[in-house]
Order: sequence, then C-alpha cells, then structure tokens
Amino acid sequence: MNTSAVEYDLIIVGGGPIGLTCAIEAEKKGISYIVLEKGTLVDSLYHFPTNMTFFSTSALLEIGDVPFISHSDKPTRREALEYFRRVQEAWDLNIRFYEEVTAIEKNGELFSITTPKRNYKSSYVIVATGFYGQPKLMDVPGEELDKVRHYYQEAHPYLGQKVLVVGAANSACDVALELFHKGADVTMVVRGEGINPRVKYWIRPNIENRIKEGSIKAYFKSQILRIEEDQVLIQTPEGQKIIPNDYVLAMTGYVPDYPFLDKIGILRNDQEPGKPQVDPETLESNIENLFLAGVIVAGDRTSTLFIENSRVHAEIIMEQIKKKEKVLQA
Repeated sequence: MNTSAVEYDLIIVGGGPIGLTCAIEAEKKGISYIVLEKGTLVDSLYHFPTNMTFFSTSALLEIGDVPFISHSDKPTRREALEYFRRVQEAWDLNIRFYEEVTAIEKNGELFSITTPKRNYKSSYVIVATGFYGQPKLMDVPGEELDKVRHYYQEAHPYLGQKVLVVGAANSACDVALELFHKGADVTMVVRGEGINPRVKYWIRPNIENRIKEGSIKAYFKSQILRIEEDQVLIQTPEGQKIIPNDYVLAMTGYVPDYPFLDKIGILRNDQEPGKPQVDPETLESNIENLFLAGVIVAGDRTSTLFIENSRVHAEIIMEQIKKKEKVLQA
C-alpha cells in the first residue's frame, strides 16, 4: 500500500447513484473530491437480478442533467447500468473502483481515510453506502449453508431444482415468478397473511394467480425453523412441515452496513431503530464535517428513501460545505 496520503477537499464513500450525484455537485461547486467505491460503478444496481425492471420511471432516476432514455416507461437493470456509465463519462467523475474504505478517523481538522491501496486526507467526508450490501439475516440454523442465497441474479442455475423463496415483497415475488417460468419447483414461505400490498401492480395479480392455481406453493403466517442439506423445516399455522429442498433464496431485504458506521463513530438514534444520528436540515452526522447521503439516512426504514427523493441530499450537503468554507475564509 502507498503510505503517502493523497489529499482532497472531500472524500465520497460509495459510488452508487447518490454518491455520483454528490460528486456531480462537487464538480459544480469547484470542490476537489474523489469517490471511493468498494466494487464497480453503481455496484448495488449491478447485483440486482439480471431481468429486473425498476418501479420508478427513467425520468425519476435521472441525475446530473443527463437524460435517461429507456425503451419503456419502466427502465430495466441493463438500461440503468448503461445510463450511469453515460453519467460517469459525461461528467468525467473522479472515482476509484474496487477500493473499499476500511477506516475513517478524524485528526484535528482533517479526516484520515484508509483503504487497502492507499491513504487519503480530506476536510469533509460523505458516506453514501446505501443498504444493499448487507442482507437481513433470518438467524436460523443452517443459514450458513452454501444452498442459502440472499442475492439473486437469474433463474438458469435453478432449472429443475426445488427452491424455497422466503418473503413476499417485490424481490421475492419477482424471483418466485421467474423461477417458476424457467422450470424450477417453487415454494414460498411468508411471515404475513398474504402478498405484500406494496408489490408492483403488474406483478401482484400474476403471483397471486400462480399461488391460487397451485403452480407456486405458498405457506403464509409461516417461518423457517431449520435448514438442512436436502430439506427445510418450517412452522405453519397447521404445525411443522418438512419440505424437500435444493436451494433457499432469502429475499428478506437488506440493511445499511451498521458495523462500518459503528466503526467510524456514527451514533444511532435510540428512538428510531438503526437510524443514524444526522441533522435533518444539513445531513451532518454526530461527527463534525462528516455527512450522510441517500437511503442510509433512513436507517432500517430503507423503503422510505429512493434515488428520486434523496438526490437533493447532494445539493444540501454541498451548500453546507460551501457555507463552512466561507466561515473559514472570513
């Protein structure tokens, strides 16, 4: 690792859509910056299912005044990846990929940022790491088995397999339907009484009809008790049942990287589970000059913030940085 520190005004942690928006605003304001991303460009979107379609329209996903043209009103994952590559190219954003931030420490007025490749220093930091990198675990025996997956990309590997899909929100319903149509034997296990009411309107009738006709088996008001190599034990209202099984796809949602937030000293709001302590007006955390942006601001309530309603975070933060700079120069 290069031990000499590279210095910028601003370090942005996370190269997702909101991290890119923050970089664009820094460009506009003449603030020197670098984006540090542990994976590839918009890494979370890259790991979405291959055939996924967004609920939002392309217009709502636009950032940086770069038009997002898609073949239909609801863009696909593939179109989104192409779009954000065009955003990166149009703004010539300063991003280092595959460089995970492992530590952020404040020494006096400057932050020291550590990655496996080099060290950085900056006056300001924005953490925009999203929530897709950490799955919500089921905390059941056998969850550590190789057959258990918390991420899904495509149906082909599950052809002819007995697959248990856990959950009943958008991801679970999308996965269950695609697996069924591609030749998997699909069973769903759902904690609630039915399919989540927020499921996309064009998906909901399809999944409910497949369940009604028995093409997809579903156990509602149920939960997994134990996962074994060739079967799963579940608790249902009628008692315990053993289901022969090859794979478990736990579409149970995701949470922000709390261990990372804890490590760098971000405190939590005791009254709202998981929500980091952040000034709602400025988005500054409990650490002076360290800001949070994007869905991470919402903590566990990941369904309340999206690209379209958190793009404004970049403008808010950049205005705060410019105000702070004016005070220092006065």
